[in-house]
Amino acid sequence: MDRDYHVHSTYSDGRFLFQMVRAAAEAGLEGVGIADHCSVSDRDEIQEQKHLLGFNLDETYERRREAIERLREEASIAIYDGVEMDYHPEDEARIRAFLDEAGFQYAIGSVHYLEGVNVHVEPYFEQKAEGDRDELVSEYFDRLVALVESELFDIAAHVDLVERNPALRGYATTEQYRRVAEAFADSRTVPELNAGRALSEYGEFHPSPGFLDVLAEYEVPVTVGTDSHKPDEVGDRVRHIERYLDRRNRQPVTLEL
Repeated sequence: MDRDYHVHSTYSDGRFLFQMVRAAAEAGLEGVGIADHCSVSDRDEIQEQKHLLGFNLDETYERRREAIERLREEASIAIYDGVEMDYHPEDEARIRAFLDEAGFQYAIGSVHYLEGVNVHVEPYFEQKAEGDRDELVSEYFDRLVALVESELFDIAAHVDLVERNPALRGYATTEQYRRVAEAFADSRTVPELNAGRALSEYGEFHPSPGFLDVLAEYEVPVTVGTDSHKPDEVGDRVRHIERYLDRRNRQPVTLEL
């Protein structure tokens, strides 16, 4: 692993840009991609969350780009100007227009919400009946397939994010994995091996081992992202990814930036 395409800064929910870049350099990487959260949806529930969390990169990306340019003058590694965008099929036109306007070096797409609620919110989903949870996970994968087929993004992040939530964990099926793998096989979008919770309570990478096996069966390449929000996460996650890739005998692809 020589590049990490998925770290966050204070332009969303991470730490200072210079801290994240320095941590990537200290981890021995040749390049790091700053992919702060962004949503351009006009749906009320998403607008409320956006303002509460301060995910306003659509308003601040030019300022961040200037900061990245200044860091590049002294940095020993490449710094990439990326974005992680919330995806919903209803928002495709707005996403496309924004990405065309902003001109990031690459874009990551993510499905974070079901029924207008962040997938991580365990209390909301644990009150759901078994059948409802099953339908929600099915809806998650429907949206993931739509994300891939939209061709809006270079990377699809944490492609089984529902597994992070104990209330939704274990509902995904091999048939759903195969459907997603088929979509990736026909798309320019690449799934990432995401280490966001691999060293915490979840204890697994995204995609899960079974999902990664299906992607390999369909000869779908993967890229890598630590999904780090703090500098001290980068090095540990890089090493963990490298060990995992060695065990799985996989090589991540490098984006042409």
